[in-house]
Amino acid sequence: MDALRKQASKFREQVAKQQQAVIKQFSSSGYESSDVVVIDEVEMQRHQQLEKLYRATRAGKDFQKEIVKAAETFTAIGYKHIETGTKLSEDCCKYGAENNSDNILAKAAAVYGDARKHVEKEHDELNRLLSSQVLDPLRQMINGAPLEDARHLAQRYSRMRQEAEAQREDISRRQIRVREAPTAEQVAKLHAAEARMQELKANMAVLGKEAAAALAAVEAQQQRLTFQRLVAMVEGEKTFHLRVAAILGEIEAEMVSDRQKKESAPPVAISENGSEKTMYFLAEAVHPFSAESEKELSFSKGDFVVVRKVTSTGWAEGECNGRAGWFPSSYVEKRQRIPSSNMAGEVY
Repeated sequence: MDALRKQASKFREQVAKQQQAVIKQFSSSGYESSDVVVIDEVEMQRHQQLEKLYRATRAGKDFQKEIVKAAETFTAIGYKHIETGTKLSEDCCKYGAENNSDNILAKAAAVYGDARKHVEKEHDELNRLLSSQVLDPLRQMINGAPLEDARHLAQRYSRMRQEAEAQREDISRRQIRVREAPTAEQVAKLHAAEARMQELKANMAVLGKEAAAALAAVEAQQQRLTFQRLVAMVEGEKTFHLRVAAILGEIEAEMVSDRQKKESAPPVAISENGSEKTMYFLAEAVHPFSAESEKELSFSKGDFVVVRKVTSTGWAEGECNGRAGWFPSSYVEKRQRIPSSNMAGEVY
């Protein structure tokens, strides 16, 4: 019977050692989760605190990696965008330079090409900001010594706790043996196991406190640094988009203004064949008009104007008070048609 009990006890020890080996294998790279009270409730609270902090710092590290991954993608796309935008800028400037400066499209292309250079400069500034203000600080913390050192302390505590759990089971087994066969050898082994347990308890108290302080400090730094880098990203992107919007707003206003001036400008006068007969008409000014260039004709309300030509752009050409020029056709009202032959060489 005693032989069977010894064999069973030996078998239990082997199983326990195998379990501990498996636990160490799968928990060596992390912190073991356990609800077993190894020493007392105080140690259990410390264990739960370390487990919570370990998970929090791991989640913080993973989140920082996701931000780094996104920022790296943003910069890669940004450099591709700069390359494409720079090529477009060169093509626009080339088209504007090689074509007539009076051509509204050529002028718009030149204006856009120049503005595009400034847009890509702003994009380059954003990429630099992402690199210096976001990527570098986060990478440094992810791979930094404080985080790894704190996590290693927690892992050491976890392994020590596993050892204490195994030691407690060993003490329980030896206590049974002493009760069954209280020999001097069995008693000495029990005392040695209990002494080892006390040593583990003291070491765990010191290491647990040190690991908790280190992890808490790292977690606080993670929270603060990650928040600051997110704010830097938001501010950088906001500044970039505002500046680009301002650049595009300016060139849009310039393009629209040039188009409106081109469409509303008096047409270029074309000499007519003297043999052709054009019907002029007499009109009365219903609104005063002040010329803004030498090509335009000024008159006051009530003046009579001999209108010689009306264009589809809303401008008319005629004579008044001894001067000739262009004016808005809506400023006058028709009164009488005059054959052009009666106007030859005359200015009214």
